[in-house]
Amino acid sequence: MDEVIESGLVHDFDASLSGIGQELGAGAYSMSDVLALPIFKQEDSNLPQENETKHPPFQYVMCAATSPAVKLYDETLTYLNQGQSYEIRMLDNRKAGDIPEINGKLVKSIIRVVFHDRRLQYTEHQQLEGWKWNRPGDRLLDLDIPMSVGVIDIKTNPSQLNAVEFLWDPTKCTSAFIQVHCISTEFTPRKHGGEKGVPFRIQVDTFKQTENGEYTDHLHSASCQIKVFKPKGADRKQKTDREKMEKRTAHEKEKYQPSYDTTVLTECSPWPDTPTTFVNNSPTPAPTFTSAQHNTYSVPDSNSSSPNHQGDGTSQGSGDQLHPSATIQETQQWLLKHRFSTYTRLFSNFSGADLLKLTREDLVQICGPADGIRLYNALKSRSVRPRLTIYVCQEPLRSIQLERQDAGNGDSSNGAIYVYHAIYLEEMAASEVTRKLALAFNIPLHQINQVYRQGPTGIHILVSDQMVQNFQDESCFLFTTIKAENGEGFHIILK
Repeated sequence: MDEVIESGLVHDFDASLSGIGQELGAGAYSMSDVLALPIFKQEDSNLPQENETKHPPFQYVMCAATSPAVKLYDETLTYLNQGQSYEIRMLDNRKAGDIPEINGKLVKSIIRVVFHDRRLQYTEHQQLEGWKWNRPGDRLLDLDIPMSVGVIDIKTNPSQLNAVEFLWDPTKCTSAFIQVHCISTEFTPRKHGGEKGVPFRIQVDTFKQTENGEYTDHLHSASCQIKVFKPKGADRKQKTDREKMEKRTAHEKEKYQPSYDTTVLTECSPWPDTPTTFVNNSPTPAPTFTSAQHNTYSVPDSNSSSPNHQGDGTSQGSGDQLHPSATIQETQQWLLKHRFSTYTRLFSNFSGADLLKLTREDLVQICGPADGIRLYNALKSRSVRPRLTIYVCQEPLRSIQLERQDAGNGDSSNGAIYVYHAIYLEEMAASEVTRKLALAFNIPLHQINQVYRQGPTGIHILVSDQMVQNFQDESCFLFTTIKAENGEGFHIILK
């Protein structure tokens, strides 16, 4: 096994890099297994600047060749085929005496495939949900268990399609074979053919066990940049890059780094596993795959931002508005109440003031056009304008008529005051009129047999959809009720 690893991992680095090779602790690999990190532009400002003195406890090496068309000081780029198994070797890189508390114990590693582009990282949850919708039952990342060596207690979370976790012993030979099932062009905005696919990252985060038995104490993280092609596409792309480089002059070739047979994952910050993270939906602060209640994502109801016409048909009250003084918890409750549960994790650290500061363009970019506009309208309390408004009054009985005082001469009269209810119709249909009348006047809907309109000479005309469509906006009606001929229920007569 050592001969295979040595042949696959050893690179002919310049003598100036030889000092990066590290002394191996008590492990199953020889010193040649531990590679010098390839030179690349470090973009993570959170990492220590004195990288030359930092000694990583682990090293992860993916058995896939790097592209030769990468500038000398840029990060390496590796092409992968969709669904093909690629080995990631988990190497113990500790010096003697480093992290002695894990000697003879297992550590946990989580492997993820995530977006490389910062812009896509902000909308990663929505991007992955869209992929899940188009590829039901598929995962973005899988572990090829039969080919893997030394991995224990493998777990995948159904709600985290882009991550797998397992335990392993650093003192033993360990290799995890991964399969990436998403391709880079699936997340390209416009698909007219020939688009440049978006890059991904393969990231490995390793943790040790705490006193309470959970693997939440972070030890090491490393990642690499990849692009995923359809089967055999990565081989063709690698060949194309190699042929392009062969056509360059010797002087131009000096600006590019050579292609290595394997890809060394470079140190990075741990994947942010907070409630705002779009990939790992675990509610715990540490990167663990705990059993948690996850939201069931579905296409939001288009009527969720419509006014709730109940009772007198008025729109939703001011209590449904999100106020700037709302706390984070109150903001979360508001999102859930208005059917924005898909975005509760995205806005988990937003107070009412924070959410209200977002512009329409911000929300469209974060949530997509449909949900972004819907959320913006809900935040601004923009109700859907009804298609038709009518005013209806139940003809009062003599016993409940109110006396009005004549303001001019003080004489009293027995004139009735007619109190009207506003009925807002979202649909121009007779059934909508019946339903809204029942709501406005507390009439059991099942007891209304028919709705008629009183016509010329007192005839009763059945209210149909076509008649409703010809109602004038803000028309006024009196209505009375008469018992049905069979004695069951009653009819409503609009006058």
